[in-house]
Amino acid sequence: MDESFCKTIITINYMNNSASDFRKSQWEMLFAVMFCYLFYYTGRQNFGWAIQGIALEFNVSKQNIGWAGAAMLWAYGIGQFVNGNLADKYGAKRMMVIGGILSVVMNWATSFATAYWMIVLFWALNGFSQSLGWAPGSRLVSDWWGGKERGKAFGFYLFAAGCSSILIYLLSIVMLDIYKLDWRWLFRLPVLLLLLGCVVFYNVVKNKPEDLGYAPLKDENEIESGEDLVEVEETSLQRYKKVLKNKKFILACISIGFQNTARYGLLVWVPLYYLGTSITGSSNLWIALALPIGMALGTIFFGQLSDTVFKSNRSRPIAISLGLAGLVILLVYIVPKENMLGGLLLMFLAGFLVYGPQSCYWPLSPDLLGVKRSGTGIGVMNTFAYGLAGIGEPLLGYLADVTGKDNIVFVATSVMCFIAALIVLFVRR
Repeated sequence: MDESFCKTIITINYMNNSASDFRKSQWEMLFAVMFCYLFYYTGRQNFGWAIQGIALEFNVSKQNIGWAGAAMLWAYGIGQFVNGNLADKYGAKRMMVIGGILSVVMNWATSFATAYWMIVLFWALNGFSQSLGWAPGSRLVSDWWGGKERGKAFGFYLFAAGCSSILIYLLSIVMLDIYKLDWRWLFRLPVLLLLLGCVVFYNVVKNKPEDLGYAPLKDENEIESGEDLVEVEETSLQRYKKVLKNKKFILACISIGFQNTARYGLLVWVPLYYLGTSITGSSNLWIALALPIGMALGTIFFGQLSDTVFKSNRSRPIAISLGLAGLVILLVYIVPKENMLGGLLLMFLAGFLVYGPQSCYWPLSPDLLGVKRSGTGIGVMNTFAYGLAGIGEPLLGYLADVTGKDNIVFVATSVMCFIAALIVLFVRR
């Protein structure tokens, strides 16, 4: 047999094996970051379930409690602005683990608060701790997954976040309704799962393909968009300048700010609206659970949709989804909450359509800015997202107090969806 032919066969087999190994590593890294983030919300979305107990024990209004939520969201947003850039510098591995451990500590500190100001302080510090999670994890996803599959990868990542919401809903219901535990235990037990997630993540993950001996990915979307590839190491200031000068990206940031305000409006107010002051009545209970289930499934659907049907065009599926979400949430306002079948369907659709397009928002950072600025970009985007959501929490509480109608919140969140859909139409790659 010809020697050159044999060498060619060996080379092809080597390349095939290498590609297969890399594919396996891609999924391992994605599942590792998903597993860690699956438990991150146990240290953040538990607060909504503790509102009733906190209000009664410390004799504060729900509107004032909304300011504690706002403090957490603003601290989270500020942290994202800083930590996204640090993720570009130091990688996801250390930052996600440090953030998870600090969040566990701050949750336990909140549970031992003896005055309301202590809750506000510790919960704000928890928001900053939690901010070490999303942007670093997103940078890892961007490093391991190329532009043509990035929507799918972020869809799975966000699916884990959505499942985290389901998990904390279920754990809170079990703790409060079945075991009749005090509200303080909501900050103590669920977050222990976050420690488990951090241990697994730290022992499995590698920040980028080069850490396992693979070549770095060539980013197709980055080339197609005309964004200059980052060949030399940029300073933090240079990265921030590039991000903040990109007008399309800033429009996307403003859009996700309104979208996230709608999302948190639902996450915080749906338990209070359907469950009331105590967890009674299985029909209302299942209506509330339909929301995070819809959110989790929506992320998978829209991530795949943007990659396949829309060929990595992110803005179009976002606009369609949020426009439909605005209509669905208006129906939630109209349909009586005692209507179980209608409530289940509408809550599922609201979660599906409001949260699903986030799997299209986050890939816009590496698409528009380049992979090596993606952590900084995602941090800035999350700053907008949680800055506006922080304003929204006390505002929604104020509207409910002034009108005397809790369901006015759904009108407000519907408007937020329409605004977000309109703004994102001006974002083109």
